[in-house]
Amino acid sequence: MKQIASFCIDHDILMPGMYVSRVDGDVITYDIRMVRPNCGVYLENGAMHTVEHLFATYVRNSPETDAIVYVGPMGCRTGFYFLTRDSISRQRALDLVRETMDFIAGYEGAIPGAQCSAECGNYLEHDLPGARKIAENMKQVLKNWRVEDMIYPVKK
Repeated sequence: MKQIASFCIDHDILMPGMYVSRVDGDVITYDIRMVRPNCGVYLENGAMHTVEHLFATYVRNSPETDAIVYVGPMGCRTGFYFLTRDSISRQRALDLVRETMDFIAGYEGAIPGAQCSAECGNYLEHDLPGARKIAENMKQVLKNWRVEDMIYPVKK
């Protein structure tokens, strides 16, 4: 079988940040890399699950709601995929992720979509303090990030 594109990225040199993973027609897949791959530190399940709920809730309630396709965690627990339509610019996508991290870092209250078993398949496994810490870390990573930085690194 042909190897898929996301497995062709050199994970040995990949650092936390926001990258354009692929473009499929009018859908842009962003790689929101939150921890460095294969370095022994991974996103904890409960915190990652809470980030997922808060991230998806925030962006789907933003003015760009019609351009949001998907938000979901990577199986390797190093980040998230964020898919948008190309009707929003890459700069706006970056700004929206920054706003989302601000939202998560300051969030208090009940986790949206996690109040009972009817709302979520694992509604008991959430960690708001952990999610807030992930968001605080990403705020620092993305503070000076630019659209020009959204290209995967290559070995020199």
